[in-house]
Amino acid sequence: MPWKNQGGGPWGSGPKGPWGSGPQSSGPRPPDLEDLLRKGQDRLQSLLPGGFVSGMGIALVLAVALVIWGLSGFFRVQSEELGVVLRFGKHVRTVQPGLNYHLPYPIETVLLPKALRVSTLSVGMSILEDTGRRGRTIRDVPEESLMLTGDENIVDVDFTVLWRIKPDGVGNFLFNIQNPEGTVKAVAESVMREVVGRANIQPILTGARTTTETQVQELMQKTLDGYSAGVLIQQVQLQKVDPPAQVIDAFRDVQAAQADAQRLQNEAQTYTNRVVPDARGRAAQILQVAEGYREQAIAEAKGQSARFLKVYDEYKKAPDVTRQRIYLETMERILGGAEKLVYDGGQGAGASQGVVPYLPLNELTPRRQPPAPSGQPQQSGSTR
Repeated sequence: MPWKNQGGGPWGSGPKGPWGSGPQSSGPRPPDLEDLLRKGQDRLQSLLPGGFVSGMGIALVLAVALVIWGLSGFFRVQSEELGVVLRFGKHVRTVQPGLNYHLPYPIETVLLPKALRVSTLSVGMSILEDTGRRGRTIRDVPEESLMLTGDENIVDVDFTVLWRIKPDGVGNFLFNIQNPEGTVKAVAESVMREVVGRANIQPILTGARTTTETQVQELMQKTLDGYSAGVLIQQVQLQKVDPPAQVIDAFRDVQAAQADAQRLQNEAQTYTNRVVPDARGRAAQILQVAEGYREQAIAEAKGQSARFLKVYDEYKKAPDVTRQRIYLETMERILGGAEKLVYDGGQGAGASQGVVPYLPLNELTPRRQPPAPSGQPQQSGSTR
């Protein structure tokens, strides 16, 4: 007896087969692909007059697609960015901020690194945002900050590095290093340890901060250029340079003593700068006075010698007259300001007394009296 006459055969009633039930008349059916294609053709025919398969319709669709594809090449570069245009993955040019254009994908693509922004990198410390206090919290990182100096002392160094991408090295920055920030930080820590390891602790703690910053910046730039990293180190700033916390008080006392010594040296130098020019001025003044006195003495000596020679010439012409004149002039010079008594040692009348009366005319001359105060009568001078 055939299966169709036996109530559907051994797999039950209904049109079934050995791999399950056949098509059901009820329940959802899968979408018909031919039906979907037919509906899409109808919609395109409604949009494109003349039919979907016409040459003008195909050309119009291709033109619209080509225009959209061409317009996809426009891109904007922000103020902190530079546009790196790649043609099939190769760097061909770099464009400045603004609206630019490149050939549409997949011919050319563009990368937009923030090459004009200065980035700050901290070594030896970690800056955390404190949302509760609306500020920043600085946490020390000893494994980065503790370094060994050349005289075998330990110093705690925290510093920051300001860096940016070189305008002419954007390609190197994008393709030569995988982790730019990590590379810069590793180079900064390594270079700082090298510079600190070549110096003693005292200059680092006191007056060699600027020198250390300059050396670290130059050596970092040299190392990164050797890597062709395309990174420009703009500045290195030492934030904290202290001994370890266990001995920091003793080192601060030493620094205070050195500061006092430097202050005293500056004061002594200031006093020297004030006293030495004064002494030099006085010495120059004394030399000038001595020089003037020497010139004066020489001039007077020459004048006296010339006068003596003239007198000697006259003396040779008339010795007696010249001798008498010299005697009188000498006596006049000697006796002019002395009290004088005239004694006559001759014989005759009045010889018993031996003194000739002398009339002091200068004492008898009335002297001019100073004016008397108002209200008092003036006294007239009396003569004897």
